[in-house]
Amino acid sequence: MTLADLLVSTAVLGLTLSATLVTLEQGQQAWTVGAARVDAQQSGRAALAWLAAELRAAGQGTGPRTVAALSAVEPTRVVLHVDRNRDGTLAATDTVTWRLAGDVLRRDAGGGAQPVVNGVAALHLAYADATGAPTTDPATVRRISITLVTRPDNTPSPITRNLTTTFTTDVHLRNR
Repeated sequence: MTLADLLVSTAVLGLTLSATLVTLEQGQQAWTVGAARVDAQQSGRAALAWLAAELRAAGQGTGPRTVAALSAVEPTRVVLHVDRNRDGTLAATDTVTWRLAGDVLRRDAGGGAQPVVNGVAALHLAYADATGAPTTDPATVRRISITLVTRPDNTPSPITRNLTTTFTTDVHLRNR
């Protein structure tokens, strides 16, 4: 074995190890992106389903229009009412507020604004009346278009920082 053979074998080993490390690093990045995307999608989907279900039940009470469905309609905040025990009056727990505070979607049902999902890049609520025209009057709202944009909550890597997932749904108020 000569010095030239030793140098060639060391160079080949170095190339093989560097190629292996590059492959492992790319695999780790792919896993990080996938895990961050799944986390953002699952939490956003669950939050949107919960919000939509509560909005569909807004105004539920003992008779027609006994309980006001909504009392505040803003682009990033909605206050809804559901007479859960059907006694015709609203208790503190019958009023639910959904709002975006920073990058956290919060739900307040009388016990403080609890976080529902972190990493919310945007929340937009658009309200329409029975004819489909935009409205800001809570009494005339019949349909709400919800757009929720989520991003990974923990951004340990620059490659996951700009990942976003957009969810959109329309909710028709059933009790109006």
